Amino acid sequence: MDVTAFSLEELLLAGIRSEIDAHRVYSAVAARVENFLLRDRLLFLAAEEEKHAAILTQIHQGKFPGRAATPPDASPVPLPELDIPDDATPLSTVLGQAMAAEQAARDFYQALADRVRADTDTARMLDYLARMERGHYQLLEEERETALAAEEAGGAWPMIHAGP
Repeated sequence: MDVTAFSLEELLLAGIRSEIDAHRVYSAVAARVENFLLRDRLLFLAAEEEKHAAILTQIHQGKFPGRAATPPDASPVPLPELDIPDDATPLSTVLGQAMAAEQAARDFYQALADRVRADTDTARMLDYLARMERGHYQLLEEERETALAAEEAGGAWPMIHAGP
């Protein structure tokens, strides 16, 4: 990902915006799912995104003391947007979109870390965020595979989830 067209402050604020949006979407999807294990995983991801926003805010405060870390309404950096899906959207589709957003976030943080490599502490933290996003992707990938299997089984046997 090429981040050279943006200032460091724009990039940090875009990252904060992205993390806030991801927290909102994961929380909303978690509120809709019936599977309590998946709900817990989504709430875990929402909490992680909230922590990432706090880390980016702290980095912003260190780099731009006295300036508010107010993210823009829309990110100037082209990152995949996560939207709260409607009830008709298959869970596998929602999880696939979340996977794409996590991959883009990983690429974004890696590019940002490379850009600030001379600042060892900040680069190390951004590398850490990139690794965390990769882990989120892997978690979502597992859940998507499970959702696809359930959707396929539900299509073949419409009453599979009806119970005894």
